[in-house]
Amino acid sequence: MTATTSIKLSETDNVAMVLANIAKGETLETICLTAREPIPRGHKLAVAPIKEGEPVIKYGQIIGFASAHIAPGEHVHVHNVSMGDFERDYAYGERAQPTDMVPEADRATFQGFRREDGQVGTRNFIGIVTSVNCSATAARLIAKEIEKRGILDDYPNVDGIVPIVHGAGCCIGTDDEAFRMLQRTIWGHARHANFASMLMLGLGCEANQIPLMLDVMGKPSEETFHYTTLQAEGGTRKTVEECVEWFESVLPRANAMRRETVPASELTVGLQCGGSDGYSGITANPALGIAVDTLVRHGGSGVLAETPEIYGAEHLLTGRAVSRDVGEKLIERIHWWEDYAAKHNSNMNNNPTPGNKEGGLTTILEKSLGAVAKGGSTNLVGVYKYGEPITTKGFAFMDSPGYDPCSITGEVASGCNLVCFTTGRGSCYGNKPVPSIKLATNTPMFNHMAEDMDVNCGTVVDGTESLEDVGENIFQKILAVASGDLTKSEEIGVGDTEFVPWQTWAQM
Repeated sequence: MTATTSIKLSETDNVAMVLANIAKGETLETICLTAREPIPRGHKLAVAPIKEGEPVIKYGQIIGFASAHIAPGEHVHVHNVSMGDFERDYAYGERAQPTDMVPEADRATFQGFRREDGQVGTRNFIGIVTSVNCSATAARLIAKEIEKRGILDDYPNVDGIVPIVHGAGCCIGTDDEAFRMLQRTIWGHARHANFASMLMLGLGCEANQIPLMLDVMGKPSEETFHYTTLQAEGGTRKTVEECVEWFESVLPRANAMRRETVPASELTVGLQCGGSDGYSGITANPALGIAVDTLVRHGGSGVLAETPEIYGAEHLLTGRAVSRDVGEKLIERIHWWEDYAAKHNSNMNNNPTPGNKEGGLTTILEKSLGAVAKGGSTNLVGVYKYGEPITTKGFAFMDSPGYDPCSITGEVASGCNLVCFTTGRGSCYGNKPVPSIKLATNTPMFNHMAEDMDVNCGTVVDGTESLEDVGENIFQKILAVASGDLTKSEEIGVGDTEFVPWQTWAQM
């Protein structure tokens, strides 16, 4: 394998991507073309004439339409490409095929925490989740008091205490999907497998009443779950004292938990990309897709999200749907998002971000075609609402915004016990209680931000590893992190403020 300076991703493409900064007049031997102007690394140049109004093709798919005539060798980007409508062939289920599963006796394993309800955690935290913002400061004070007293020092098998706070929970309607989504998100964290014990804390008079939530969701065992309110306890100080005392009573039980050998089928991995660039769709995303295919073959699950970031590539997923119903659920969410954006005087092409564009991504269509590669090639077995529990094994989709902390909050609420996060510009995201593996799309950024990156996928374009090599590296990294190896974000301590529920309600 040798490094190249440009790559044409499909025979039908009329653009090629450059893998190094190209000067005006420089000849790209791999495509036998001379650049008419400077082309930044990760960007595109035309390999054939593209008339105004004609589609721009990358990955063998439409990524936009020429807004002016583009000559071979010219830079192809936002200055001469725009969005446009075109027909997609959803071909529901036409490409679905049986998955070549690994025999059970040969499947991979990891060292996880088996909970009483059958779930398996990759971490062993204790947590506090608030029902409303009015109890957020008290939750943080409880965590600070536990840390100040050094209580956790006597419980080395507990990974730490996580206060999960947010800015919602009151002065909102309580009989609509927006409210149910908030409750799913809170409850999904309260009962997450990565928590050994959980305290739910409210103010007392909020719209999001804890007892009513328990009536809907079901009250867990008192040995691992407790709830109270500031009003019931008599104020902040008394609440802190009572809650610290409760944690002291359950910590021995949490500390007694030990990792045990469990099958890889107990892994549900959230698939995310943020700070994407032109390399995302040819290195980290498809390499992660290979790792997800491997995980699925071993009985595990991968969960793709960020609905606005599959826009224009949704047909690549519907063709893999196990049924027409599953495919139509995905398209229903696409139409919901089109309507949602229009209602807010926005449009689906407001994404890519400025950083994405600087990295070479021109339209949401191009970004989406690279993003769906994270999902690999196995069947789409389910489509879920934001924060809805994932009940299928295999590759699934969860509806969410493209905003990374908000999207991952939903994936964690849905049951993901590990996250793989690809990034080209350089994300510094971390999550508590779920470890986040950072996958760099290019070597210069990996080296520049080495303290935050876990795996370098830029070796694919460097010519030192194949996509299959990197995919296997990612799969092995998933098993190692699930077994307790720390990610870079965990080493730094990132993840305390990344709980960001999706808010679609009318705040009154």
